[in-house]
Amino acid sequence: MSLDALLAAPLAEQQARGYADTIREILQQPTTWLGTADLLCQPQLREQLQAALVPRPSHIVLTGSGSSMYIGECLAPHLQLGLGISTQAIAAGSLLTHWRSVLPPGAGLLISLARSGDSPESSGVVDRLLADAPDYRHLVITCNADGKLATRYRNDPRVTVLVLDERTNDRSLVMTSSFTNLLLAGFGLVQREGNDTSAAVNRLARSVQHIFDEQTDALAAVARGEFSNVVYLGSGGALGAAHESALKMLEMSGGAVVTMAETYLGLRHGPMSSLDERSLVVGFLSPDPAVRAYELDLLRELSRKQLGMTRVLVGEGIPTDVLGPHDVAVELAGLDAADDALPLLADVVVGQLLAFFRCLELGGKPDTPSQGVLTRVVEHFPMHSERSSKNGHGEEA
Repeated sequence: MSLDALLAAPLAEQQARGYADTIREILQQPTTWLGTADLLCQPQLREQLQAALVPRPSHIVLTGSGSSMYIGECLAPHLQLGLGISTQAIAAGSLLTHWRSVLPPGAGLLISLARSGDSPESSGVVDRLLADAPDYRHLVITCNADGKLATRYRNDPRVTVLVLDERTNDRSLVMTSSFTNLLLAGFGLVQREGNDTSAAVNRLARSVQHIFDEQTDALAAVARGEFSNVVYLGSGGALGAAHESALKMLEMSGGAVVTMAETYLGLRHGPMSSLDERSLVVGFLSPDPAVRAYELDLLRELSRKQLGMTRVLVGEGIPTDVLGPHDVAVELAGLDAADDALPLLADVVVGQLLAFFRCLELGGKPDTPSQGVLTRVVEHFPMHSERSSKNGHGEEA
């Protein structure tokens, strides 16, 4: 079924088929990006973000769980390049269980990224580090003004909180507009002139709206194909987009589609063996000519070896020789070199659309694809103190 037909169905039918929230939240992204860009241009907000970087931290750690962790992977290279501060992404679960061995020592900045801010490890990590790593300052970026991350630390001067527009607080189980708006907000740490930010986001919004208007049917046709597994390829920050897209397909297919995310150069070192005639290859192409040269080399090698069933390539100026007759080129028209890492948001949108249409093809419900296995917010689990011990019977001493 085409996107137009899905949208034309009465709301009650959309809700009964379980896609009303997800499709609305995917399609609202260009509009919500403009709102987030306006927020980032407000003088008070710009000062607030810059204050989080004063005094200058020795390093920045981006953290989150699931999709939020992959936002950190997208952001880390951009922040390190733009700020000149060592930056890395570390999963909240790893910080909760192994913070002493994985957290860089010294006076750093921890950026917590979260849709709801209510997942147990989200506040658990901040609580732990406020107590045991007092040299760290904290920046919270969340979509939920009422979540624990947004409300729990109001009186702690070490914690700065940025709350995005409520529309970005996705109702669907899967994160879509939450992901891209949190990513865009993170880019705001690298200060640009306000007009430059707005102009770049406007270009991005128009480019992605063009995808919605002109290429969703082609992506839906790919999603209906007879593939059994998907490999998503990305370089640098685009590896985070690949991880997120792989997770979206895994979530929305209920595990029926096997997914993998890898770098173009990393694919040669073993993972290429998983590609066969039923493999879909999704490639996010870098706007950097030097990086893209490596990526195109890999795609041409796959062609020579006849690996993969269909390709979906995302980028600007995609060469025709890396495309077969049934492949789809998603051209990001209208962007320019000044847009930096913004194409990552478009990469993620393409991953969302493929997963959405595959879910419907398999008879699933994108709003609640896991049939009770997953919940929108991870269920509560106890926080275990590293100072507690257990006796031989497994009971706390």
